[in-house]
Amino acid sequence: APLPFEPGASRALAHSPRPLRGPAGTSGAGGMLRLLASGCARGPGGGGGALGLVLGGRVRPAAGLCDPGSSQSRQASDAPRNQPPSSEFVARSVGICSMMRLPVQASPEGLDAAFIGVPLDIGTSNRPGARFGPRRIREESVLLRTANPSTGALPFQSLMVADLGDVNVNLYNLQDSCRLIREAYQKIVAAGCIPLTLGGDHTITYPILQAVAEKHGPMGLVHVDAHMDVADKALGEKLYHGTPFRRCVDEGLLDCKRVVQIGIRGSSMTLDTYRYSRSQGFRVVLAEDCWMKSLVPLMGKVRQQMGVRPIYISFDIDGLDPAYAPGTGTPEIAGLTPSQALEIIRGCQGLNVVGCDLVEVSPPYDPSGNTALVAANLLFEMLCVLPKVTVA
Repeated sequence: APLPFEPGASRALAHSPRPLRGPAGTSGAGGMLRLLASGCARGPGGGGGALGLVLGGRVRPAAGLCDPGSSQSRQASDAPRNQPPSSEFVARSVGICSMMRLPVQASPEGLDAAFIGVPLDIGTSNRPGARFGPRRIREESVLLRTANPSTGALPFQSLMVADLGDVNVNLYNLQDSCRLIREAYQKIVAAGCIPLTLGGDHTITYPILQAVAEKHGPMGLVHVDAHMDVADKALGEKLYHGTPFRRCVDEGLLDCKRVVQIGIRGSSMTLDTYRYSRSQGFRVVLAEDCWMKSLVPLMGKVRQQMGVRPIYISFDIDGLDPAYAPGTGTPEIAGLTPSQALEIIRGCQGLNVVGCDLVEVSPPYDPSGNTALVAANLLFEMLCVLPKVTVA
């Protein structure tokens, strides 16, 4: 007999001689399938997107990310919303590995926000491994729950959220990967779904912003990083993880007076990148200006700078000190702390956030999983500051 989360399982369960029961409202094959589909056991690819979407007790094949043929109509505002299952009823080790054990869906239709993996690391310049970031972040996200007691945010009471699986990148061609990413995100954004991305190296932010700016116009940007990522080229190539924001400026994707870069530090071959960011009008906040202090006052200034127009949050995990996040490709000493990261993201509450990413998690360099655990929590915090999230 097939396992409950495999294609064809709904038929087997439907003919089971005994009813399957879960928490209230989830009895029967359909309810149990929904729970199992939103659990977190390992599935092919880590994201489970190829296994199919469970709707109403049947397995619907996933034709691929954002396939128009697999779209749903947006659910009514009073309809039940997806949320992570309680570990009181569903063991954390059960089911397809999805972000926060949310349902895996093939289409962005009907969603207010979605987690998407972009397992690409061929744009890295030092240590590789970020292609494994989305999978490990999903694995560590099993610990996340539905409410944020610190801020009162209850995202699953107001937003329909799911995991859209991974973009099928081309690991042999960075230019083609960027095209694939851009096209996938064009469909996500066109559906009115806010993307929360699990990277992947920082190259991926460039094609994502191409898609987001196509709908919203030039973006404000809250960029947390050890590096500015505004180099022009390396080894003759103008596209790698050190150039995404230079390319974004070149194409007019950023509203440069509404860009802030926080946590910048480390040695450099030249001061030109520092001069470039400031010459474009970016607010540049060096790591030493953050040491041993709260960043709440800074974020008050950032909120004024960003105003009411759309903004994007891009968080490179190497913005944190490697004592907290060693699993990354280009670590720099003397970085931000996790509590400062929380202050930055929570400081975006009330802004018109239209997309977020968390990039550069390289699991091979942190067998403990702590880097991915931090990343999963920061992605949850990003979800909590999206527009229209209920705050108790």
